[in-house]
Amino acid sequence: MGERTDGLSIGKVSEATGMSVHALRFFEREGLFLRDIPRSGGGQRIYQQADVDWLMLCDRLRASGMPIATIRRFAELVRSGPGNEPDRLALLREHEANIQAKIADLMACLEIVHGKVVAYEQHLRDGTAAGVWAPVP
Repeated sequence: MGERTDGLSIGKVSEATGMSVHALRFFEREGLFLRDIPRSGGGQRIYQQADVDWLMLCDRLRASGMPIATIRRFAELVRSGPGNEPDRLALLREHEANIQAKIADLMACLEIVHGKVVAYEQHLRDGTAAGVWAPVP
């Protein structure tokens, strides 16, 4: 008979989040969870849905360019409880501004690339594509 865990195994969390088991262990080692993940009598990690929800937020923060040290700081603030909400907000506002700047940079890149796509499409339609930006001998 199997041991009852009343939670999610690391494998189930990996399936639910699309993150590898290695990544989940990394997040735990880096102190990014809001609590110590308990273990079963057999030593297996037992996650709750709140752990998964927090992990998904941390993964989005990381994917959007937030450094691990900043995610760790955010987790520390949340773990320490009420009273530091202005600090959390400041951290999130700074990251939001960073993301907006990256998006603006990418939009500028996209504008240039799209212009080239339009130009090449036009040349192909007109039959004038040969020699467009050809290397000079």
